[in-house]
Amino acid sequence: MSRGDWLGHLIPQSEREFALGDLEEAYGRGSRVRYSVELLRAALAIRLQLRRTTPALPLTVSHPDGPMTRLIQDLRYALRTLARSPGFTALALLTLTLGIGATTAIFSVVNPILFQPLPYPGGDRIMMLWEKDKEGAESNTGYQTFLDVQRMAASVEAAAAMSGWQPTIQSEGDSERLQGQRVTQDFFKVLGARPALGRDFSAAENVRGQHRVIILSHGLWQRRFGGDPSVIGKPVTLDGTEYTVVGVLAGSFESLLSPRSQLWAPLGYEPSLPWACRTCRHLRAVARTREGVTVEAASWELNLISGRIVAEHPTEYSTTGMFVVPLATQLTRGVRPALLAVLGAVGFVLLIACANVSSLLLGRAMQREGEFAIRGALGAGRGRVVRQLLTESVLLSVIGGALGVTLAWWGVKGLVALGPGTLPRLSALGIDWTVLGFTGGLSVVTGLLFGVVPALATARPDLFTALKPGGRHTGMRSRRRMRAVLVAGEVALALMLLVGAGLLLRSLDKLLAVNPGFDAQGLATMEVQTTGVAYAEEPRVREFFERALLAVRAVPGVESAGWTSMLPLGGNFDRYGVQIEGKLLSNPEDAPSADRFAVSPGYLESMRIPLIRGRVIGEPDGAKAPPVVLINETFAKLGWPSEDPLGKRVQMGGADQPWREIVGIVGDVRSEGLDLALPPQVYLPAVQWQFADASMVLAARTRGDPSGLIPAIQSAIRSVDARLPILQATTMEEVLSGTARPRRFVFVLFQVFAVVALLLAAAGIYGVLAGSVTERTREIGIRSALGASRGGLLKLVVRQGLLLTGAGMVVGIVGALLLSRFLDGLLFGVGGNDPRTFISVVLLLTAVAAVACWAPARRATRVSPLEALRSD
Repeated sequence: MSRGDWLGHLIPQSEREFALGDLEEAYGRGSRVRYSVELLRAALAIRLQLRRTTPALPLTVSHPDGPMTRLIQDLRYALRTLARSPGFTALALLTLTLGIGATTAIFSVVNPILFQPLPYPGGDRIMMLWEKDKEGAESNTGYQTFLDVQRMAASVEAAAAMSGWQPTIQSEGDSERLQGQRVTQDFFKVLGARPALGRDFSAAENVRGQHRVIILSHGLWQRRFGGDPSVIGKPVTLDGTEYTVVGVLAGSFESLLSPRSQLWAPLGYEPSLPWACRTCRHLRAVARTREGVTVEAASWELNLISGRIVAEHPTEYSTTGMFVVPLATQLTRGVRPALLAVLGAVGFVLLIACANVSSLLLGRAMQREGEFAIRGALGAGRGRVVRQLLTESVLLSVIGGALGVTLAWWGVKGLVALGPGTLPRLSALGIDWTVLGFTGGLSVVTGLLFGVVPALATARPDLFTALKPGGRHTGMRSRRRMRAVLVAGEVALALMLLVGAGLLLRSLDKLLAVNPGFDAQGLATMEVQTTGVAYAEEPRVREFFERALLAVRAVPGVESAGWTSMLPLGGNFDRYGVQIEGKLLSNPEDAPSADRFAVSPGYLESMRIPLIRGRVIGEPDGAKAPPVVLINETFAKLGWPSEDPLGKRVQMGGADQPWREIVGIVGDVRSEGLDLALPPQVYLPAVQWQFADASMVLAARTRGDPSGLIPAIQSAIRSVDARLPILQATTMEEVLSGTARPRRFVFVLFQVFAVVALLLAAAGIYGVLAGSVTERTREIGIRSALGASRGGLLKLVVRQGLLLTGAGMVVGIVGALLLSRFLDGLLFGVGGNDPRTFISVVLLLTAVAAVACWAPARRATRVSPLEALRSD
């Protein structure tokens, strides 16, 4: 009978495992049992103790344990073991909490946006329909084009057109502008939604004059109407016009097509209306395809329809074709690259955390060899030891996951606050059962991932070797190599994250260094909207803005001020086709488009937009003066590449509009984004435009901090009319900073993950070297006794750490070069292989590694040769 079999009969399995903790405490964890006879004596002592407490227990009978009993025993022993090592347990839990918590937080954001289906029945059949513009890009559609598609497309079950709507509820001192949409009657049918109270729109209400009905969002109904069910059928005054509430949506409805919308009204267009023309492409179209119709089939049919429409109306279209884009793709393609990059980054952090804890477990396993030898001598096989060690690692991971959920709960709040406004489904972000299930599964998988290597490396088949003198050192070299590989992997992953963060930082710096074309410092800005019966006539609108501008200029601290119809980088776009005199095109749709800025005198001076040649718009350019216009440098080069455009004339807004003389050329202004191409731009006196803009944006240059003058400026505007809403009051520097928010969102996350990875990698290097110094105490003592200098011992330990770091950096550089191309869409002005970034990261990692090496190296120089030899 083998020794293991003899011990199995001597002490039953369940009692051996239960008593092992007492044996460990008696001998001391990790104590060096030199001879196997001491182990046998210990086993007999335990057996005699068990005989006293359990006299009826036969010596030769082994009682098999059930799976649940074994699991409970493993968990009890794992808890006792972890409790005896509070330092190790705390460090491992902190590492796992960071890794699992960060991963959970990012998953809770990414899951509803990228992975969950749309919150609409049959959401995979909802498509966005776009016309193709002359550059081959997606473009909005005109109302009559939409009607043709709705009538002719057999692959479409229902379609709807929509436009933005910003009505105002007015009250003295409490005017509120609401975000909403005007839609055709099948809008909610396309989305598969129905009002929870009341009814949907009818076809009869999508007619001019009959469209004064609204459907409220659940949030607006609760906030503004107190959740009163009797609101159905009651009148509500918007922009001075009475509307009737016919429905209230369910609280679960998500307005993905316009996330901030709070109410909906029928579009109410007729083909005879001037803004319902084919060239008036300001509507978005959405459709639900029929069951079984693929995106490709719908796209093929709509392209055929587009060709037929263009053939019938050749002068109203610049090209043929339509785009059919699934709504899920449309909503996420702007943020998908950033979210996937962040998800990959947090995956790296989790891998580093796993490697770090695995390295800690390997180091701890070296100290527990005596324990494992005793367990083996008591009859525990290799699989039994592996199972126990995996139980400990999974238990650690599950506790870390539970703590990580708390961290993730706070993290999600921060991500929502930090996230760009373009992030869809903000209301769905949070910790739900799906996220909790993900975290639970992740915790178990993580525990197995970082626990399997130490478990397999520790549970050697020849456990008796460890009981012989010097036997404990037989597997130490292989475990050192394993720890070294893990730490090198941590360094490699940390370098990749640091390179990603460095590239994003350089990109952000270059983006913010772009000249926007104006001076943002000292500028206050706010939007004012005229609304209601009092402003139904255009002269009253123009009069209000003139009086309000005079009141603002009279505010102490305001140097200059002006109005504009469109604020650069403000998110609102107003673009018209421009015909050039002497270069008329047969098809007006082929004419270049330009951003229209209807401005008051003083606007260009307040923004400090440079005048290149000619003059600016002034007080003499009144409503009855000859029409004039300014153009930017880009338009001058595009329209008159070899001649001076001053004195030339352009026509904007249609063939019935007057020709306007170019009296000045101004610098280019970044109107849409700092990283986007410069479009042609046109500035004209607001009083000379064909209609009065109901909403204007103020630009006021101040002395000192502009944010401090915003309340005084608002009071000046309210002194003219206190009922009008004043919106988006802020400084131009904040507007400018907001344009970089999507990039800053990704950069901040990469930065946080990179710092965590760097700290974990430094901790891994420190742990390996500290363990190495402890394990090589005898060797260091002998070296010191033979005359090794302190400098030589320092060099020995530091060299080991830097070699680990160097090996990891070589792998990391290769990985960073391969992975940086996935960041290309997020970079601006810097390449994925930017040498400056790589060199900076390598130097930073080297410095951090040197610091991590210093403490173990100093400890090595203080080893006493006599004590080192005596302790062996």
